[in-house]
Amino acid sequence: MNTTNLIKKKPILFFSLLLSMLLYNTQAFSNNTVSIEDLILPLVKQHPDKTGLYNLEKGGEALLARAWLANRATKTIDVQYFIWANDNIGKLAAEILLRAADRGVKVRVLVDDLLIDAESKYLFALAVHPNINIRIYNPVISVGVNLFERIFSAVTDFRGSNQRMHNKMFIVDSAVAITGGRNMENPYFDFGQKFNYRDRDVLLIGNIISEMNTTFTDFWNSKLAKPVEKLVKNPFESEINWAPEDEWGDELIINEKELQQQLSELTEKKVASIYQYLHDYANNNNNFLPEVRNALIDINHHLNAITQSAHWLDATFISDIPGKNTNNAWFNYNLGGGGNSATALAKLIDFAKNNIIIQTPYLVLSPEAWRLLKAARARGVSIKINTNSLAASDNLPAFSGYSAQIEDMLAAGIEIYEYRPDAKRRQQLVKQYDQYKGKDMPTFSIHAKTMVIDDSIVFIGSYNFDPRSQNLNTEIGVITKHETLAKNVKREIEIDMQEGNSWNVKVDGQNNNTSFAKQSKLFFWKLLPIDAIL
Repeated sequence: MNTTNLIKKKPILFFSLLLSMLLYNTQAFSNNTVSIEDLILPLVKQHPDKTGLYNLEKGGEALLARAWLANRATKTIDVQYFIWANDNIGKLAAEILLRAADRGVKVRVLVDDLLIDAESKYLFALAVHPNINIRIYNPVISVGVNLFERIFSAVTDFRGSNQRMHNKMFIVDSAVAITGGRNMENPYFDFGQKFNYRDRDVLLIGNIISEMNTTFTDFWNSKLAKPVEKLVKNPFESEINWAPEDEWGDELIINEKELQQQLSELTEKKVASIYQYLHDYANNNNNFLPEVRNALIDINHHLNAITQSAHWLDATFISDIPGKNTNNAWFNYNLGGGGNSATALAKLIDFAKNNIIIQTPYLVLSPEAWRLLKAARARGVSIKINTNSLAASDNLPAFSGYSAQIEDMLAAGIEIYEYRPDAKRRQQLVKQYDQYKGKDMPTFSIHAKTMVIDDSIVFIGSYNFDPRSQNLNTEIGVITKHETLAKNVKREIEIDMQEGNSWNVKVDGQNNNTSFAKQSKLFFWKLLPIDAIL
């Protein structure tokens, strides 16, 4: 069966194929010995000192790429995410990393503390695997923190508790990587039944990987990255009776060593049970179609097509440093400071001669950003921005800051296109899925963070165009000058801006198709003085 045709004609089969790539070990797949080194090393040798870049527009394709890479890892997997959810995708990702670790692959997972969604027992169980290390970045909100500690951190170190790691990286065998806007959660891979994100990643090989490896290592070794075992105590201790009594209520004398042995045996049993749960969850045959299992035979053809069609170019990896701006008292007071990523993007805007196209989920212009865009307009540079409408937005606080600036942006000659929750493009992703037949399709929301300058320079990464990305969050991304890539990415954004996918704010007005309840909530958020943390 031809996988490419399967993708074009049967989206439900392709999507199931992605799941089975993650989870289902058929004999055909097991016998396929194509490795990352076999696939990538010859390409890198053909293009010394260059970076191979493939744009991952669709969630399904982005999931497929991660799945294949993880299944083919032989040495290391390093992953860094802002969000890791306890949903279908989150569990599947955890299971595939567990399987890699069982093969002897060294796995390192670094997740920001703010939005990690995992029970302590699962974190603990994965962290005790000899080949898995998990660290939590800036753990003052969730993991191992009680309510009092959370409030205390927010009050005594407001900046510190707001300094989050927004990075998204997936690096395999120190040879191939994926970065961009996607977190590890259902909606980022078109898997949400009610809500999904329109996002963008890039798959990278070659010269840029060494910079990405260095960035991951810097964050991993940062004093803000705390090992899970130092944050989460053994969750099974409470199941041991540490002070047993006889039938008359007198405390029995029990050897401490014996109790510790009981705990060790219980922990081993519980951890094995959790591993088995993840494997069973991942290998539930109800997730698959027979055609999908047969299509696994040709799976490497599709990944080979991806790498063969990559653009080979000069690329720069940009990254903020761990603990961005937290060591400066003045920045701590006014929540400013900028960073490497903000500086790099500011230079791109400052050098623009003809046109700038931006796609961002959250659009709140800081004073510095305002000056840059106004200066560009004064030079005659056209500026078009695609962001979320109120109806599509998942972040009302950020939208409140944007809505206060819309009129000024329009007056400055900036064109704004607000993405519709019912964008026609979503039909390309989910219309033919069996689970949506006869049902309402999910809402879609922009989450891609991209900029195209003068039809030749492209930025794709994690940076939102707002003060939080500028001053508080650490951000990463890729900058490259390549006209063909720029043309392709610009075309994708312009399609998102088209009628039926977005509203032209100057023509169509604001707050289209938005409920009174959501507009009322927006009114509340606009009253709050929170611009610096949006």
